[in-house]
Amino acid sequence: MEESQVAAIDEFHTQLSTNNSSPLVSKLKKLLYKRMLIGVNDGRYFLGVFHCIDKQGNIILQEAVEYRITSRSAPGLADQRCLGLILIPAACRSSCHVDCSIEEKMSLMSLS
Repeated sequence: MEESQVAAIDEFHTQLSTNNSSPLVSKLKKLLYKRMLIGVNDGRYFLGVFHCIDKQGNIILQEAVEYRITSRSAPGLADQRCLGLILIPAACRSSCHVDCSIEEKMSLMSLS
């Protein structure tokens, strides 16, 4: 998911917090059970299956794995650990990518 899609998710959480209109929910359902890679402000990444987003914009991932770069001299090396079900606060998110086909990506671009 590119930065424009992150903005679309942020817009969704803003709109969902003000009204629970059905079209927004149905559009967001397109992301359910898609594999996501979410970056957070401290440099870690979480890879997991999108489970839900709440009104505050926090994302819940299932089967999540944390990746943390351990050495600046060898950026390809990363520690990983299995976490299971996790919540990623909206304020901590720095990037968000969805693993899907080109057609699905084009469909997701029209979320906003």
